[in-house]
Amino acid sequence: MPHEFKRLRHDTKIRTLEVVGLTHVTPKMLRVTLGGSELAGFTSPGYGDHVKIFFSPDPDAPVLPVLGPDGLAFPADRPRPEMRDYTPRRFDPEALTLDIDFVLHGDGPASGWAAQAQIGQTLVIGGPRGSLIVPDDFDWYLLAGDETALPAMSRRLEELPAGKPVLALLEVAGPEEEQPIVTRADATIHWLHRNGVAAGMSDLLLRRLEATPLPQGEGYAFLAGEAGMSRALRAHLVDRCGFEDAHIKAAGYWVLGEADAHEPH
Repeated sequence: MPHEFKRLRHDTKIRTLEVVGLTHVTPKMLRVTLGGSELAGFTSPGYGDHVKIFFSPDPDAPVLPVLGPDGLAFPADRPRPEMRDYTPRRFDPEALTLDIDFVLHGDGPASGWAAQAQIGQTLVIGGPRGSLIVPDDFDWYLLAGDETALPAMSRRLEELPAGKPVLALLEVAGPEEEQPIVTRADATIHWLHRNGVAAGMSDLLLRRLEATPLPQGEGYAFLAGEAGMSRALRAHLVDRCGFEDAHIKAAGYWVLGEADAHEPH
């Protein structure tokens, strides 16, 4: 029988939230906990979901977009905020809190905002607009990506059924950036360290994938991070490993050398 993928659409809502918690998961990964009554009705059933975050020039006076029939509209007399997509790491519907993990890479509006974030500041988010629900009936799963993919991949590892085989190849700057991940799955997790090589300039993931025997049976692969890396991993799985293209989700969360760039594959 074919695997049943579900695509869900959600009512898009703009929410103004408050920073209620700040936690360094690792030296370069900051977890920002957002809270507020406007999180009522928030939903994010897919580990690959994303919300759009609006970074206004003045964090104490956020610019609120208006969602209309032609999409988002912004006040003509206010500077347009920068926008970036982020994975909802964890949502607590009872406490009405939402965790978003930020990589502190030193540049860009998102990393810059996170570096100065303080309890009580406001942040505006929109979405998720939709979710892809990947079935749990594949024989095994592959997760491969850099630190920008860790929120989504950690969610997937937490959510997979007990005993489900999963191979995870996770690239980070060094051993200090490894994160504790709780999973009931039968997970083999390989942390790959760049050790001084700049993000996006390493072929660690491709070389490890080429050298790693894949499990038997039918697998599903989620590849995410720098766009060129994701494309290379996908090409290897299709051309060398006989993967069905439909059983691969390869996402370009960022593009080396380009600001505010992502490539849906």
